[in-house]
Amino acid sequence: MEQLRDLSPNSLWQWFETICSIPHPSGHEIALRDHIQQWAQAEGLETQVDTVGNLIIRKPATVGMEDRKGVILQAHLDMVPQCNADKQHVFEQDPITTIIDGEWVRADGTTLGADNGIGMASALAVMAAQDIPHGPLEVLLTINEEAGMTGAFGLQAGLLKGDILINTDSEEEGDVYMGCAGGVDVQVNRTIGRQALPAGYQSFELTLSGLKGGHSGCDIHLGRGNANKLLARFLFGHAEELELCVADIRGGSLRNAIPREAGATIAVSAANADALKAMVDRYRGILSSELAATEPTLKLELSPADAPAQVFTTADQRTLLAMMHATPNGVIRMSDVFPGVVETSTNMGVVKTTGEQVEILFLVRSTIDSGRNMVENMLRALAFTAGADMEASGAYPGWKPDATSPVMQIVRDVYQEKFGKLPSIQVIHAGLECGLFKEPYPSLDMVSIGPTIRFPHSPDEKVDIASVGRYWELLVAVLGAIPDRNA
Repeated sequence: MEQLRDLSPNSLWQWFETICSIPHPSGHEIALRDHIQQWAQAEGLETQVDTVGNLIIRKPATVGMEDRKGVILQAHLDMVPQCNADKQHVFEQDPITTIIDGEWVRADGTTLGADNGIGMASALAVMAAQDIPHGPLEVLLTINEEAGMTGAFGLQAGLLKGDILINTDSEEEGDVYMGCAGGVDVQVNRTIGRQALPAGYQSFELTLSGLKGGHSGCDIHLGRGNANKLLARFLFGHAEELELCVADIRGGSLRNAIPREAGATIAVSAANADALKAMVDRYRGILSSELAATEPTLKLELSPADAPAQVFTTADQRTLLAMMHATPNGVIRMSDVFPGVVETSTNMGVVKTTGEQVEILFLVRSTIDSGRNMVENMLRALAFTAGADMEASGAYPGWKPDATSPVMQIVRDVYQEKFGKLPSIQVIHAGLECGLFKEPYPSLDMVSIGPTIRFPHSPDEKVDIASVGRYWELLVAVLGAIPDRNA
């Protein structure tokens, strides 16, 4: 069987193979960070772990390029942990099993971690190389990017020496990114009263699965189903006529991944059981028709369940389901400035019932602060109306585009020279760490590039092999084209 290390460029794929072999979901990156640091120290490179846990590696310029502007190659250490329902995988312990599938590399039923493992591998391959001309180099590997950008938030002024930062977290080869959306996490908690399950009721599990999910920034415009919203739609629409009781509702696992699965423990009177089954069958048909192009493997299943001791009170259930059904989700507005780019969106990523609390997690994104604030306040208003508690946290700024960026022009010119066409200059709706870097390093000139990655944050994640080669060629050529500090 062909191995990753057999692909080209060999050094990059060897590093990616190593990265996949060491578990590194968000919050559990230390083993990978320590492995990289030990390697760098053995290579005679300067290393530093800052106060929040980011790793910085420094490499002197090659002979004759000492006066070039310093470049920082930046990636994040963590990956999003998502797997299919039928896949047994403990991300904190198990390595990622990679598969070469024609023109792509993917994982076996889990996220691959090409986001941002390929970018990290490219930075480390540059540091390992002896035949790549470059000025002074630093690699910045941040922690916990996917679950709150902890590393970027905690990066202190004065640590980095470079003049230019190349972020490697983009996911479309041939695009050069010069701006990104900001975001904020929103948590809504609704206290739910409980009552005994009425006599003569039959209990069921209602599960929605088989959705594609994906990245709540990069894929939010694709019209994919949000399992939490689709489940709430059915429950709100039929709870009263069926006198349906809900005992538990849950769905999704990450606020920045479009939820692929959701479920509820429900009960109806024996007299309404057949009506419930008929309504589930009809709703399945409605969804299969509405989402035929985007969700061809959608499943809506109703199965018998053990009777719960208690269910939600009627009033609290009605209020909760109404709030969930009314909550905005998906694209809120497209950008007028950047055609085809989402300006503002929100993702109902996680719903969880714990005792008498239902917790709902959202990630709101926008390229403009006013858009982010608008949606945050929409959620606040809904929570207020529903008698729920709402907290917004972890707000991070967008990266404001700079049309005069010297490094963007260098990347554009080098790309045209190497590949005979101009790259597309873009703003991405995903959240990159660049906006946060601007606070401690306001004069840093930044650009973001990367290979073609499809369906990040989902088990369908895959990376195009040929695009990795082109991305590598571009990165190496850009390093050689960086001008002198006084140019």
